[in-house]
Amino acid sequence: MQISILGCTGSIGTQTVDVCQQLGYRVTSLACHSQIDLLFEQIKQLQPYMVAVSQPAAALRLRQRLEAAGLECKVLTGEAGLETVARDPQAQMTVQAMVGMCGIKPVLAAIDSGHDIALANKEVLVAAGRLVLARARQQGIRLLPVDSEHSAIWQCLRSGHRSELKRIIITASGGPFRGYSEARLKEVTLAQALQHPTWKMGGKITIDSATLMNKGLEVIEAARLFDLTEDQIAVVVHPQSIVHSLVEWQDGSVIAQLGTTDMRLPIQYALTYPRRQPSARAGLDLNQTSALTFEAVDTATFPALDLAREALRRGGLAPAVFNAANEVAVQAFMAGKLDFCGISRLVSRLLYEYSILSTDEDLDLERILDTDRHIRQQAKELLEWKD
Repeated sequence: MQISILGCTGSIGTQTVDVCQQLGYRVTSLACHSQIDLLFEQIKQLQPYMVAVSQPAAALRLRQRLEAAGLECKVLTGEAGLETVARDPQAQMTVQAMVGMCGIKPVLAAIDSGHDIALANKEVLVAAGRLVLARARQQGIRLLPVDSEHSAIWQCLRSGHRSELKRIIITASGGPFRGYSEARLKEVTLAQALQHPTWKMGGKITIDSATLMNKGLEVIEAARLFDLTEDQIAVVVHPQSIVHSLVEWQDGSVIAQLGTTDMRLPIQYALTYPRRQPSARAGLDLNQTSALTFEAVDTATFPALDLAREALRRGGLAPAVFNAANEVAVQAFMAGKLDFCGISRLVSRLLYEYSILSTDEDLDLERILDTDRHIRQQAKELLEWKD
């Protein structure tokens, strides 16, 4: 198997490299935004024939380092470079681990090139899920989920016929602020929000987990991936993060997928599907596992989940509005321009302020991207934030 990895320097990207090496898969191309120090080491280690760095200045520095080291590797840049890597003719699968809306065009490029896609980018399916999935069906392309929750659902759904499905149940750790009051949440710092209790992830997704915005994004993503309505998707807090999600069937049976908190497990399943191959990593030892507990989501204190459900019910461009507003809000919080509770307030204001007139069926890429740009600008104006 030959693999192309977009977002190779992030958390999912680096773990994908680990999995590829353990499986003996060849990585033919890589792409990242600007972390050229790590990318340079990956080039030495993996020997891809081309890479893309979306930031032009960083791409220039990488070319200079490769030349000085006597290493041959084609270096591309910009949006066009990302799409070229996504279309890599030597790759049989593209791993899309980029964060944010910048991942949409590379995903479409990979689909049009006939690549199956291991997808770890929530924003692509939240903002443009109908479009992306329709294109994949037209091309006969498989979109294989890498998120631990969606991988779990995907695996559990193999235990029955789709007509027998009652609902899916997505688990949430509750984040670092489970049990906090709203008053206490207003005082949390960035450093505290970045300390996830069970998972080690990138900054943006860690903040999303702390607000529970991540669960909201996952609800919309699950609706798209598995063709579900909003009322077929439940969310439950499970602090131990051992049960990654569950499926309930019409007869009352509930099938769960359990595993350690190691993203390399769902990554490997996506890369080897439909086969399961041995892993060098330790499996779940139930004798060493603490009690498994579950509790309801406190949506009064953490309104993000209800906001996501509202966006899903509205349909059309509402999920794109929800996603764009959240991305700007998280950036503002990380830059010290917005308090923690302000993230949900900003998303709520923009979601309810903008009427969504389109349907899921009449959306095209330009309309989605125009909406994304507009909402980002509106969010920044509300924050009086100038780039």
